[in-house]
Amino acid sequence: MSDTSPAHPEPVVLDIWCELQCPDCRSALDDVRALRARYGDRLEIRLRHFPLEKHKHSFAAAQAAEEAVDQGQGWPYIEAVLARTEDLDRRGEAVLVDTARELGLDAEEFEVALIDGRHILIVDADQAEGKAIGVTGTPTYVIGGERLDGGKSQEGLRERIEEIADRLLAGAGA
Repeated sequence: MSDTSPAHPEPVVLDIWCELQCPDCRSALDDVRALRARYGDRLEIRLRHFPLEKHKHSFAAAQAAEEAVDQGQGWPYIEAVLARTEDLDRRGEAVLVDTARELGLDAEEFEVALIDGRHILIVDADQAEGKAIGVTGTPTYVIGGERLDGGKSQEGLRERIEEIADRLLAGAGA
């Protein structure tokens, strides 16, 4: 093996522009789980925040997700909140704190984070980048420079993502 070829090639990155009060994002979780199972660490799945104005708690939920990342439970928290989109719609930020507590996270720190706004810049930056690349709804996937809009229909999207990931991984020698 030559020194120029890495033993572990860089993973392919899949950005998912999502918001945690979105029923379409909740139904996309099955695809995310299937992709994670198929590719493991060869596919880096990154949640990118794109809170929509029509969902009044989505901006707070995005901030809470970043607090969960800081506490080492990003994806478990994201999945738990997405499972409660109706509850979030009805009860608001209390759901975000309750979910943190149920996962054994520091719920008080979530409350403080939502008050002090420590994660607002990350959420704003994601949203601005999403708008800049043409994201208009959630979920929207970006892989290998291709944008796939799951907000209208998720039919066939996982297969399309797999085609692109397979092509990129083959090109990387994975």
